Amino acid sequence: MSDKIYPIGIQNFEKLRKEGYFYIDKTALIYKMVKTGSYYFLSRPRRFGKSLLVSTLEAYFQGKRELFEGLAIAGLEKDWTVRPVLHIDLNISKYETAEDLSDMLNDFLTNWEAVYGSAPSETSLALRFKGVIKRAYEQTGQRVAILVDEYDKPMLQAIGNEELQRAYRSILKPFYGVLKTMDGCIKFALLTGVTKFGKVSVFSDLNNLDDISMWNEFIDICGVSDKEIQTWLEPELHEFAEKRGRTYDEICAELKECYDGYHFTHNSIGIYNPFSLLNAFKRKEFGNYWFETGTPTYLVRLLQKHHYDLERMAHEETDIQVLNSIDSESTNPIPVIYQSGYLTIKGYDERFGIYYLGFPNREVEEGFMRFLLPYYTTVTKVESPFEILKFTREVESGDYDSFFRRLQSFFADTPYEMIRDLELHYQNVLFIVFKLVGFYVKVEYHTSEGRVDLVLQTDRFIYVMEFKLNGTAEEALRQINEKQYARPFDTDGRKLFKVGVNFSKKSRNIEKWIVG
Repeated sequence: MSDKIYPIGIQNFEKLRKEGYFYIDKTALIYKMVKTGSYYFLSRPRRFGKSLLVSTLEAYFQGKRELFEGLAIAGLEKDWTVRPVLHIDLNISKYETAEDLSDMLNDFLTNWEAVYGSAPSETSLALRFKGVIKRAYEQTGQRVAILVDEYDKPMLQAIGNEELQRAYRSILKPFYGVLKTMDGCIKFALLTGVTKFGKVSVFSDLNNLDDISMWNEFIDICGVSDKEIQTWLEPELHEFAEKRGRTYDEICAELKECYDGYHFTHNSIGIYNPFSLLNAFKRKEFGNYWFETGTPTYLVRLLQKHHYDLERMAHEETDIQVLNSIDSESTNPIPVIYQSGYLTIKGYDERFGIYYLGFPNREVEEGFMRFLLPYYTTVTKVESPFEILKFTREVESGDYDSFFRRLQSFFADTPYEMIRDLELHYQNVLFIVFKLVGFYVKVEYHTSEGRVDLVLQTDRFIYVMEFKLNGTAEEALRQINEKQYARPFDTDGRKLFKVGVNFSKKSRNIEKWIVG
């Protein structure tokens, strides 16, 4: 029986090491980072180990050699120089006003000034930061290490509020700009975050930062690779398999389907979400652990604001400029969704420089669809899982009338703002519903001219569906027959339902369905 203590929610390296928590050794990569560069930026989704990386670097620069005994870096580092470390963690506050951000930065500065002193002429946050760095270097004789965790938290919380975005930029841009002006006093700097704001935003002056987010050599500095699972968790894999009544290969395949699949560049290995992976090992159960910790509502606001066709998420195409930088005024929600971890790189066309995106794994796809459902329908968050259960039962039992009555209730009282693009709204709701049902029965999508042709398959039934807007259900059914949508199932022994469905713009709902 494994005696590993999994560090779920543990972000402090010293606590992790002193209290015997399980640790996958990333220190060889950390050593390489420190020895081959000075200024770095790393973007990774939330709960991916960024804070632990920052804390590990802090312990390293503080010269806490004893914490690294038995790790790769212990055999690599000979000097263990003690340096002043300025660690800023912006994840510890909720930013609703510009004063919230100023107060947080002031708190960090006040603590540092208590150690390194202050000067009356330093009247702004940026000037005080500059002064602290200068004095820390002069007083210790060692260049400073600066570690900024979740640098973008205020900017992310203000997406959609341009006035607040401008206020945050006016504070952060000169503050972070100190990193460039004080180069002579700085040994190392790392900024981590979920997103990279570019153009006229907080990064526009920081052209000395190496953005390693898409560098293959550092691709697994956060997260867990297949190789690391096999190296560090093989006995636990066997225990997991035994507990679930699966073979070793089956449990590996299911872990991969649920939690692997993050690709941060086009030719990289897949990376597992460490938070979900370790939770699964601890509980010996599969769950949507990442989503249980909360999904940002700003993502839904972005999708709805820009009337995004959700079906595109499964096969989005974009280029490096879009992936790599977020302009706070942009109308494209894709870079935020990608950098937040809800989409990942699935392929790359080298000739045209085009990246193909999709959901990384089942946890993200199913969790995101469940999360979206209450925002696009009348279903509440509490009702959502039960509604999907009922939908699936109705499909599996051949009760199509109950299924469509339930679907009708989803469209009741469609919000007025949705009416401007009613067809897209219908498509988005159908996409979410059938995606969720599709985790339990087989679903195939065939899209043409903005209309959804759909095939549902269960053990006993096959449904071939056609949806119309302001047409007739009879017309939809006729199209199924004329275009022979059901022909692939002619020799199938299961019962076949051909379903024509019509939406009415007037009633903003399903007007009629007919089965042939």
